[in-house]
Amino acid sequence: MYTVFAGGVGASRFLQGLVRAVPPEEVTVVSNTGDDAEMFGLHVSPDTDICVYALAGAVNPETGWGLAGDSFAVVDQLQRFGYPRWFNLGDRDLATAIHRTRLLREGWPLHRVVADLVRAWGLGCTILPMSDDPVRTRILGPDGEVAFQDYMVRLRTEVDLRGVEFAGATAARPAPGVLEAVAEAEVVILAPSNPIVSIGPILAVPGIREALAGARGIRTAISPIIAGQVVKGPAAKMLEALGHEVSALGVARVYRGLIDLMVVDEQDRALAPAVEQLGMACLVTDTMMTSDERKRELAEAVCARARSLGRG
Repeated sequence: MYTVFAGGVGASRFLQGLVRAVPPEEVTVVSNTGDDAEMFGLHVSPDTDICVYALAGAVNPETGWGLAGDSFAVVDQLQRFGYPRWFNLGDRDLATAIHRTRLLREGWPLHRVVADLVRAWGLGCTILPMSDDPVRTRILGPDGEVAFQDYMVRLRTEVDLRGVEFAGATAARPAPGVLEAVAEAEVVILAPSNPIVSIGPILAVPGIREALAGARGIRTAISPIIAGQVVKGPAAKMLEALGHEVSALGVARVYRGLIDLMVVDEQDRALAPAVEQLGMACLVTDTMMTSDERKRELAEAVCARARSLGRG
């Protein structure tokens, strides 16, 4: 069994490769819900939906989020009524949000809603939200708190970052199945996601960090930073602002004590000895997921190396 902590486009692309490298029914995804938000009166779960759409082969390949070929008639009309257009949900994407919101208002817990979406899209893997309870990522800037979607989309990350908080995390509980998925996995993988706002909220839910620290399986992380640059998103900017080195080694330091294997790109081969000095093994491979074949090859390489380190 393979359990993946996931958030953002990098995670979804890795998952596309993983379900080609191993049987999908052996994969459990623990999805970040810290960037969930209410838009147009609807509950939107960006990271979870990215995973669902990507695994269903329906994600917009140009953006890495939303649905391929979607139309935008609804937000066009909402703009006529004075609604802001900065959060651009497509029509079919809105249908997902409408369905999710209705089920939540009927009293369904979030994990059951996500399972319903997985069923509707015919996926073979399991996707779990990190928690049924609301946890919201807040960006701390010079003028106070900014909701994550405002920071990421409306403000295009152009905020002097002073800190990050996960509102509601201390009172949250892991969703049913999350701790079991970590405990029972042969390999636990922290996807190539932003360690601050994609993986960070998952680890902030009480019990999950402890479960990862005590996991029997091989705990693995894939660096989203390659040669000092991020492939997509604000991870590099956020790491620097919070005092971390912007490199695969900097990411390894963030995860120190939680992982057994760090995966870095060929361009960062020179960092491998320093990574290993942190007390973890290091796999150097091509981590650029530029095609379906490369996604599968990366997943195969990660799983093979992790299995070779198995505790028996």
